[in-house]
Amino acid sequence: MVAASMGAKVTIVERSGMGGSAVLTDVVPSKTLIAVAESMNRSVDSTDMGVSFIAADGVSKTVMQANLKQINERVLHLAKEQSADIRRGLEAMGVTIMIGTGKMLDNRTIEVDRGETKEIIKADAILVSVGAHPRELATAQPDGERILNWTQLYDLEELPRELIVVGSGVTGAEFASAFNGLGSKVTLISSREQVLPGEDSDAAAVLEDVFERRGLRVLSRSRADAVERTAEGVVVTLSDGSKVTGTHCLVCVGSIPNTTNIGLEAAGVEVTPSGHIKVDSVSRTSAPNVYAAGDCTGVFALASVAAMQGRIAVAHLGGDGVRPLKLNQVSANIFTSPEIASVGVSEADLASGKYQGDVIKLSLRTNARAKMRNVNEGFIKIIARKGSGTVIGGVVVGAGACELIFPIALAVSQKLHVDDVADTFTVYPSISGSIAEAARRLHVHM
Repeated sequence: MVAASMGAKVTIVERSGMGGSAVLTDVVPSKTLIAVAESMNRSVDSTDMGVSFIAADGVSKTVMQANLKQINERVLHLAKEQSADIRRGLEAMGVTIMIGTGKMLDNRTIEVDRGETKEIIKADAILVSVGAHPRELATAQPDGERILNWTQLYDLEELPRELIVVGSGVTGAEFASAFNGLGSKVTLISSREQVLPGEDSDAAAVLEDVFERRGLRVLSRSRADAVERTAEGVVVTLSDGSKVTGTHCLVCVGSIPNTTNIGLEAAGVEVTPSGHIKVDSVSRTSAPNVYAAGDCTGVFALASVAAMQGRIAVAHLGGDGVRPLKLNQVSANIFTSPEIASVGVSEADLASGKYQGDVIKLSLRTNARAKMRNVNEGFIKIIARKGSGTVIGGVVVGAGACELIFPIALAVSQKLHVDDVADTFTVYPSISGSIAEAARRLHVHM
C-alpha cells in the first residue's frame, strides 16, 4: 500500500489470502479467541463486585459455558473478513493480486505457479515476506484432532476437557491462559524455570500466581520428549520418563521460516543457519533489489515489526526519507490474562551492565480505577537512564496493557524525560495515572 501510494506499480504474489498468518491463522484468530476467554474471566471475577448469575427461576445458579464451535466460527469469520478488507484496500489502490506460489529465478524475476499455468513477473525490486510455520517435533506429529499445532485449534468443535500445552513461550502461555479461561483443565509444560523465558521476571511471576489461582497447572523444568494418541486422548512423555495424560495436546515449540524452495539462492539472497533471511536495518538482503520483512527475517516475530520493516524497505527503495529499524523502540504485548506489555530496555539489560538505569515499579493494587474494576494483579514499571532521567524502557502488566504501553513507548522513541511524562495531565481515576505517578517518583532532584 505504501509503494502504491508512492506511485509504484505493485504486484502481490500470495498462496492463500491477504494478511498472511497474522490475519488468517495467528494473530487475529488467537486474539479473538483470547478476547472471549477474557470476557469470561471478567464475568467470573465480577461476583466479587456484587454481580452474580441467577437462573430464570431466581434460585439456582447458572454456569457459564463456552461453545467452542460457535466461537471458532466467529473467529474464522472475523479473520476472513479482515483479509477481505485488506484485499479491497489493495485493489482500490491499483495493486495487482496474483494467487499462486512464487519462486525467484533471479533478483528481478519471479515465476508464479498458479496451478494450471505459470507466469513470469519482471520487477525492479522484490520484497520477500513469506512468514513462518509452526515447528513440529518428530515425536509429536500433529493430527489436527488430538495433537495440534496452533493453526489447527480453530477446527475443534468441542472444548478440550484436559488440554496439555507443550512450550511456555508467548504462544504457549497465551493459549494456556485462553483455554483455562474458556473452561478447559490446562497443564502447561515448561522446560524453563519460569513461564515466558526472556520476558520481565516480575511479569512472569504475576502470571504464574494468576495461573495457580485459576487452577492452571505449570510443570516447570520439564521437557516433553514425545506425544502419542491413546484411546482416551493423549499421553505426553517427559524427559525424566514420567507421563502426563489429557484429552488434547497443543504443541508450541517455535516456528520455521518459509524460505525453502522460493529461489533465494538463485537470487543471491543469504540466509542464516536457521533458514532466516539476513537483512540490515533498512530491510535489504545480500542481493541487490531484494528486500525482506516479517517472520522470515527472524528479527522479531511481531506483526508490527513486519509492517515497519516493509514500510522502511519501500521508503528506502523509493528514495523517501527513512529511519532505520530501531529494535530498542519496539513495543510488544503478550495477550495472556493479565496482559504483559513491554518496550525498550529491560531490567535484565540493567543487570547485565548493558545500560545504567533507575527503576520504579507501582502495583495496580493502589490504583483507584483498578480497584473499581476489581483488578487485583499487575503493575506499571518505568526505567529511566541513570543521571539524565530519560525514559528508556517500561513494562505494564494488567488488563489493557497493550493500550497502556503506548505512552511509555512514545516516551522511549521520543527520548522524553520522566518529568515530561509526570507533568502531562492524566484522567482521574485511570490506570494511566499510575504511569505518570511512576514517572513522578523517578524525578531527579536538581
